[in-house]
Amino acid sequence: MKQKAILAFSGGLDTSVVVKYLQVEHNMDVITVTVDVGQEDDYQQISKKAKKLGVVKHYNIDAKKEFVTDYIFPSIKANGLYQKKYCLATALARPLIAQKVLQIAKKEKVTALAHGCSGKGNDQVRFDLTMRAGSNLPIIAPIRDLNLDRTTELKFAKKHGIKIDSVAKKFSIDQNLWGRAIEGGVLENPINEPPDDAFIWIKTKNLPNKPAYMKIKFEKGIPVAIDGKSMGPVKLIEYANKKAGSHGVGIVDHIEDRVVGIKSREVYETPAALCLIEAHSDLEKMVHTKHQTKFKSLVDDEWSWLTYSGLWEDPLRKDLDMFIQQTQKAVSGTVVLKLFKGSIRVVGRESKNSLYSHKIATYGKGSKFDQKLAKGFVELWGIQSTEANKLHKKS
Repeated sequence: MKQKAILAFSGGLDTSVVVKYLQVEHNMDVITVTVDVGQEDDYQQISKKAKKLGVVKHYNIDAKKEFVTDYIFPSIKANGLYQKKYCLATALARPLIAQKVLQIAKKEKVTALAHGCSGKGNDQVRFDLTMRAGSNLPIIAPIRDLNLDRTTELKFAKKHGIKIDSVAKKFSIDQNLWGRAIEGGVLENPINEPPDDAFIWIKTKNLPNKPAYMKIKFEKGIPVAIDGKSMGPVKLIEYANKKAGSHGVGIVDHIEDRVVGIKSREVYETPAALCLIEAHSDLEKMVHTKHQTKFKSLVDDEWSWLTYSGLWEDPLRKDLDMFIQQTQKAVSGTVVLKLFKGSIRVVGRESKNSLYSHKIATYGKGSKFDQKLAKGFVELWGIQSTEANKLHKKS
């Protein structure tokens, strides 16, 4: 009986090449699975491409709503930013895609799992660990296993008549509802400014001369309405992406530490993520005590690191989720953002759970804060620092 492999298939260069390698080098039948997490691809064309490559069966799975509710929303609650910059878009999608592949793998009784990740990137870790958490089947990763580079892949694609679009020839792209990652080409030199044609979500020229405002309503840490309009999970993210992107908001360009130890230059388009995380974080500071805010920032960093590093299935991530969920009970309210020519700024916030008291904070007449109490507090607060400085001056 012929061996059968299942592959998470995007229709791009890497996964198209992998299909042929599995067929030619491993003599395997190939089943492909495309999981829609908001790539905005033509899924009929992807299906046709898979069939043209000779796969025995192809699946299209719409997982956009699940992606938002089970992955993006928990990330918002955790203020999910790796190294304070990256919104974890690809990192969040990979475990979901891998789990959908595993479901089809079980149904089709395949003999091997496959992916199109390289040995340099983070995705190999995310796919491998999620797949191993749910299956004992062998994992085949031809690009990693054969140490293939992009030039060799393009030559192989040409040899086997695999059509590659012009963008894939210039950059390596990964896209979903939460962000668009752009790598390769001229971007590999970190001194080069990203060209305008690298971006499709964010306007880079002729930006509006007037600022726009985005009013975001949260209920227990989850965004439920923008600009007074209640929206479903997917529509809400799409709306935020479009509005913020039209004002030039959402480009992230930074040097990132990959799981495998390589430093890489990463460019992302993440308009909705930047807006929603900035607003959520600001609202938390209004409703949490300073002790909650300080400790949760440590938890958020660890949660982001685990997610980035492919450890979505690790028990610690689930433990942290329980703590984070508890902290979100008070995170209800509204935050107003000002968007102007690529900049984003919180300009207003309100919540029924606010710990801010105007009567205490005001410098005006009618303040309920007794300033005379501060004298003793200041003396006690700094007593050790003061004594230490006196001692150092003597010595």
